[in-house]
Amino acid sequence: METTTATVSSISSPADAIGDMKRIFTAQRAAFGRDRFPSADARVRSLEALRGALSRHKDTLAREVSKDFGHRSLDETLFAEVMTSLEGLRYAKGNVAKWMEPDVRHVGPMQQPARARVVNQPLGVVGVIVPWNYPIFLAIGPLTAALSAGNRVMIKMSSFTPALAEAFKTMIRSVFSEDEVAVITGGGPVSDAFSRMPFDHIIFTGSTSVGRTVMEAAAANLTPVTLELGGKSPVIVHDSYPIGDAVPRIAWGKCWNAGQTCVAPDHALIPRSKVDEFVTAFTAQVSSMYPTMLDNPDYTSIVNSKQYNRIQGYMKDAREKGARIIEINPAREDFSSSRKMPVTLVLDVRDDMELMQNEIFGPVLPIIPHDGLDRALAYVNERPRPLALYYFDYDRARGHRVETETVSGGMCINDTISHVGVDDLPFGGVGPAGMGRYHAKEGFLTLSNPRGVLEKPKFWPLKFFLPPFGNPIHRITKKTFLR
Repeated sequence: METTTATVSSISSPADAIGDMKRIFTAQRAAFGRDRFPSADARVRSLEALRGALSRHKDTLAREVSKDFGHRSLDETLFAEVMTSLEGLRYAKGNVAKWMEPDVRHVGPMQQPARARVVNQPLGVVGVIVPWNYPIFLAIGPLTAALSAGNRVMIKMSSFTPALAEAFKTMIRSVFSEDEVAVITGGGPVSDAFSRMPFDHIIFTGSTSVGRTVMEAAAANLTPVTLELGGKSPVIVHDSYPIGDAVPRIAWGKCWNAGQTCVAPDHALIPRSKVDEFVTAFTAQVSSMYPTMLDNPDYTSIVNSKQYNRIQGYMKDAREKGARIIEINPAREDFSSSRKMPVTLVLDVRDDMELMQNEIFGPVLPIIPHDGLDRALAYVNERPRPLALYYFDYDRARGHRVETETVSGGMCINDTISHVGVDDLPFGGVGPAGMGRYHAKEGFLTLSNPRGVLEKPKFWPLKFFLPPFGNPIHRITKKTFLR
């Protein structure tokens, strides 16, 4: 692996940035042409280099992303972004040689003698479009898959996290030349031009509306896309499940990153008879986690004013339509001059409220009473398929029923959000929550071309099937196989 420091030069305008981006793409395409199938050892060296760089730069990255958020818990960044990324790199490093092994396939009698196999070859140049909410993890994860599969990579960082983007670029340039991995920054025209580049694959993480735009732009080049979009991920708590067991697991998934997580619990379906118990226990749980919030280093801000105002708009709409709002503010702090928001429960919700029509992506949890599992499943299945579904029940038969009678990108039973950190599970959405998978072997396969190869020896029995037809072997073959 080269470790030169050639990088994207300072950019004075969007036009300059786009021109430089195209130059880098051309350089990566040429570099791929010179090395179309990197060895397992070369791929492992790339993954090791990335893992070492991430370990060395982790504290700087955590500080810079906190600057972008106004405040973000350093521990949340280290645990949710850095640790999971390091573990994912370690897992890929240990498995990439096995993933690269040709997959031997069956050859039917009509094609014998022959050998068939599938060889997963690199695609070429992969584009990765990174969102603002987990900009480290959601850059490193696709990059890990792309390097495992032997590709060159261009990463477009979010313009909402400019400090982190520059620190991430510095980290990448410390171990990769720009014809291996390059980081692109900038917003607006640069983002649009990036999605229109003739990549061999694009991985996009973000909103459904922007995902449609990226897919439309990629279609002009017939570039395949993996879209990780999000959605309204529901929680279902069965009547038999202890509220005391459910609340800590739901609260940690909801409060992590102040709810700014694509797989965060969006709303909770709670047995009608236990709603009050849930509200009391949830309030106590959040209060114990965050006895104060404004100056609490463990509690994260909303990333910017646009997102803050969006969530506040949902709350205003809900109040005007009769919702009951319960703000969990144990120290009775004044949040009016901060982008931090108290964790909030919303009761008496209706489908026409904005917070029930849109992904909340913040520290707000609507509570929906349900009258049994049948009704809860009907509620979920009547709505768009979510990125994740969370079911709480110690009865394994009922858990299996929920697993088979619902559709979502991923699922946890008796937990929330933690499935994303399991290295051997694929991650992705379905329907409006996205398409395609990465993480685990599925990420390697997504960014590979599964090339079917049929190899025949010197003896070629198909010569007996050349015209003119009707010879004895032809007649026997028809009698044997056309029945």
